[in-house]
Amino acid sequence: MGLLEWLPSGVYGLALATALAFGAFCAFGRRKRHPGEPPLINGWIPFLGEALNYRKNATEFLLTLSKKHGDIFTVHMAGKYITFIINPLQYPIVTKSSKYLEFSEFADQISSQAFDHPPTINEKYPDLNEHIHRNYQHLVGKSLDTLSDNMMRNLQIVFKTKFSQLVDWEMVKMHKFCFSIIFEASFKTFFGRDPYNEDYNVTDEIGEKFLKFDASFSYLALNIPITLLGPTKKIRKELINFFNPKKMEKWLDVSKVIQNRIDMLENYNLLSDYDKAAHHFAFLWASMGNTIPATFWAIYYLLRHPEAFAVVRDEIDHLLQSTGQERKPGCSIYLSREQLDNLVYLESAINETLRLCSSSMNIRKIKENFILQFEENRGVSLRKGDLFAIFPPILHMDPEIYEEPQTYKFDRYVENGKKKTTFLKQGKKLKYFLMPFGSGSSMCPGRFFAMNEIKLFVVLALVYFDMNIMEDKQLGQGKDRIGLGILLPDSDIIFRYKLRS
Repeated sequence: MGLLEWLPSGVYGLALATALAFGAFCAFGRRKRHPGEPPLINGWIPFLGEALNYRKNATEFLLTLSKKHGDIFTVHMAGKYITFIINPLQYPIVTKSSKYLEFSEFADQISSQAFDHPPTINEKYPDLNEHIHRNYQHLVGKSLDTLSDNMMRNLQIVFKTKFSQLVDWEMVKMHKFCFSIIFEASFKTFFGRDPYNEDYNVTDEIGEKFLKFDASFSYLALNIPITLLGPTKKIRKELINFFNPKKMEKWLDVSKVIQNRIDMLENYNLLSDYDKAAHHFAFLWASMGNTIPATFWAIYYLLRHPEAFAVVRDEIDHLLQSTGQERKPGCSIYLSREQLDNLVYLESAINETLRLCSSSMNIRKIKENFILQFEENRGVSLRKGDLFAIFPPILHMDPEIYEEPQTYKFDRYVENGKKKTTFLKQGKKLKYFLMPFGSGSSMCPGRFFAMNEIKLFVVLALVYFDMNIMEDKQLGQGKDRIGLGILLPDSDIIFRYKLRS
């Protein structure tokens, strides 16, 4: 794979120039492995190191290195040194070493450069980072129940508004279909509505801009200058200004998590209206950037596997029947969080989707030189300033843990009619066997709501519609999100739907 294929248009020249500029330095000053440190893989390309090989096929690349160097090694990629730990039995060591491995500053840096807000870990804004993380308490417990109930209601409103006049088969692109519904319903659930324009459709207003920004997100996260990303800077500014605090003051039915966020940011006088709006935009992306493609893949795999579709739909129908609710288009449906949790085949199908499509690298920054101690009384020396990483797709594709890991098996997480939580490696039970949402301090705070969103969408789609895919092509996974979340499809696909018979 060439450099031009790896980078967006325009960025190629900068990266090549940077690599050449660093060439002489790297030729004479390449990093050397110190005694006690993990094996070091520098790569031969100045500055980029092994980034291209990682990009080509990250899982295969890391497994190849593991066979040669063992379960822990350090790789030079794009000017960074990242130490990977491969054996999932050793993943708990990471959380036990939190004194030396930090996540907050690293995540704050990525968020700041991607969404254009000032760093939250900043003396100018005392305790802002802590307050933002405290705000996530509104994504669990009773607040989660309220959010899920509102999402259920808003999804049904969007479904009914869009498709109440449907009388025959309709053919559309599947990702566009999923995006238009989730974006609208999720926005209303979190940010409320404009009381002065009840027919207002936020997807029509900013949906396309969101998708264009989303296509550049991975490059911003990698600290590629936004000036090299075409219209991305202008689009980001327009999206941020959409959340101007004076505009948001007029919105009604704002969720508790967003209202608390508004009130909290207002306490920081040094934050401009643009800064505050950028924080709200960051929340918007965090709430949808991965949920939408995950929902797309969940529907895609169910439609590609008729047996899975039939079992999951039958499970939903039985639950609705047992609660006295009608199973036909146009009827209002209510399911509590407990009832959603009892749909074990639905949850298993979604978990299997996440196993196949998630690519979230769990990264920590090493705060100081220390020795990472393993259970077998051995340790390795790690350097301050390096990164430390777990790459979950290696776990998710391990044939010792998951039989035929490349195959979609909707009931993989069901055993004897109940949720299966026991998976083994080398005969030992794994603490972490599915990691689409991170681990420890990097665990996604919105993971419970995200799962509920996906479940609710699938429930309504299967209750309301008959559906099937119209193209024979098998979709592949794009590479832009490797290490950053749910992989996007490499193209869209046409499917058809009609009101359920």
